[in-house]
Amino acid sequence: MSYKLTVLGSSSAIPTVDKNPTAQLLNANERFFLIDCAEGTQVQLRKYKIKFHKINRIFISHLHGDHYFGLIGLISSMHLLGREKELHIYAHPKLKDIIDIQLSAANTELCYPLFFHPLFPEKDAVLFEDKKIKISTFPLKHGIECNGFLFEEKRSARKILKEKIKEYNIPIDKIKGIKNGLDFFTEEDVKILNEELTIENTGSISYAFCSDTKYNEDLLEKIKGATLLYHEATFMQDRKSRAEQTNHSTTIEAATIAKKANVRHLMIGHFSQRYKSSEDLLKETKTVFKNTIVAEQGLTINFSDL
Repeated sequence: MSYKLTVLGSSSAIPTVDKNPTAQLLNANERFFLIDCAEGTQVQLRKYKIKFHKINRIFISHLHGDHYFGLIGLISSMHLLGREKELHIYAHPKLKDIIDIQLSAANTELCYPLFFHPLFPEKDAVLFEDKKIKISTFPLKHGIECNGFLFEEKRSARKILKEKIKEYNIPIDKIKGIKNGLDFFTEEDVKILNEELTIENTGSISYAFCSDTKYNEDLLEKIKGATLLYHEATFMQDRKSRAEQTNHSTTIEAATIAKKANVRHLMIGHFSQRYKSSEDLLKETKTVFKNTIVAEQGLTINFSDL
C-alpha cells in the first residue's frame, strides 16, 4: 500500500514567482485527494505530472483566497478537458454560492456532476469513509470559519502468515475471520490459536492537516498519534503577539501541538513573506520537536519512509 503527499504550494497570502500559496495532493493507494486549492494549483499539478481526472475529492479548509482562489480554474479546466466522472467538494457553504455565481456568469454548464458537501466548524464530522480510508474534519481557530482534516488509513487488525495457510491448509473463506482475531480449527478439530497464525499488522497511516489556526489545544485528541501533522507556522516566536492578532501560530506553538499530540512527524509551512528563508523557522521549531520538516513546494513525502 502506498501513501504519498505532494506539496503543491506552501506560502502564505500572496503568490510570488517561486512560491505558491497552500495546496497539497494526497495519493492514498492511487486515490487522489486535493487539500486546499490556491491560485496556480492547476499549473502545479501539471508541473508535478498529476492528472486532473484522478482527483475526485477536494477539501477546502477556509475561504481566505490563498486557500481556494485556484478552484474555479481547476473546475473549468476539468470541464474543458471533457471530464465525465463526478467531483466532490468539501467546503464551507458560502463556497457553493461563489462557484455557482462564477459558472453562471460564464454561462457554463459543467459536463460532469459536481457535488458540494458543507463543512460546519462548530462540530467534528466524518466526511467520507469506506473500507480503505476514513476522512474527518474538525474546527480550527482562525477568525473566520476554518477546518482541519484527518486522513486515516484502514488496515485489518492482524496479518496472516502465508506459511501457516499452507501448513494448516486454511480455506480462503476462513482467512478474513482469522485476520479479525478468530482461532482456526483443523479438519481433526484441533484448535490453532490466532497468535500462531498471525502477527500484528504494521500501524495504519494517518495524516492531519491543520491549516491556518491560532494555538489551539482542542486539537490534541483529534490528531493524537498522527504519522504526519501539517501545522501552519506563519511567524517565529518573537512575533507571537502578531500571530495572536492575525489568528495564526508561531513555530514554537506548532511544535508544542505536535509534541503534546505525540505525532511522529511535523511539517510546517505558510510562512510570512517577511522570511526569505525557512532555515531559521525550522531551526526554532526543532528546539521543541526534532522530527520537523518544511513544506517546500515540490516536496513529495512517501509515508513508508517516515
